[in-house]
Amino acid sequence: MDDKLPSADRGLAQLAGAIAEPARARMLCSLLDGHARTATELAALAEVGASTASAHLSRLREDGLLSMLAQGKHRYYRLANANVGLALEALLVVAGVAATPFTPTTPDRLRHARTCYDHMAGSVAVALHDQLHAQGWLLDDGGEGEYCLSEAGAAGMAALGIDVPQLQRQRRRFACACLDWSERRAHLGGALGAALLQLMLRQRWAERELDSRALRLTPDGERRLLAAFGGR
Repeated sequence: MDDKLPSADRGLAQLAGAIAEPARARMLCSLLDGHARTATELAALAEVGASTASAHLSRLREDGLLSMLAQGKHRYYRLANANVGLALEALLVVAGVAATPFTPTTPDRLRHARTCYDHMAGSVAVALHDQLHAQGWLLDDGGEGEYCLSEAGAAGMAALGIDVPQLQRQRRRFACACLDWSERRAHLGGALGAALLQLMLRQRWAERELDSRALRLTPDGERRLLAAFGGR
């Protein structure tokens, strides 16, 4: 690349080069729905081999277009930030094409609500995570995926019978984002996530299914959840 170009021009040209390769463009567009995907899934979507996909993903991360989240033995990729999504959306409008939708394959009863270690997962848990953010109870706390409670959040949790100071004294993460494997978006993990699940079970808002990780929200539980957290 010509070093005589102004830095803004060089940066724009570099990003344009990253997006211009069809396989990389397909990977980026598939992530516009907000759901994270594995390298294997992105390789299949882009119709390239594993090693080629790895090289493409490295390039996209180096150029600041993708971020990677490691969870257990899995590595998930998503758009680096909202600005990347906005730029891609604008380019898609100009190009006259639509983004690739996310199609979950998890059985419905597990996708709706289930346990994830000691906290709740599934579409209900993802919606609850988003609602806690939207109403200002849950706040980002410095490190990526780390959360704290606002004053209103701490008061709200206390009103539900959750001992927040006791949770904060535990030798584990207080509250954190845990990537949901069916929704590919975050639900709430950590001590707070575990306490919320125990609250729901104790109040019979949810019931465990026998021989399964699935959870069933009771009719009263649906109403109580809406009342406690302002809707899903």
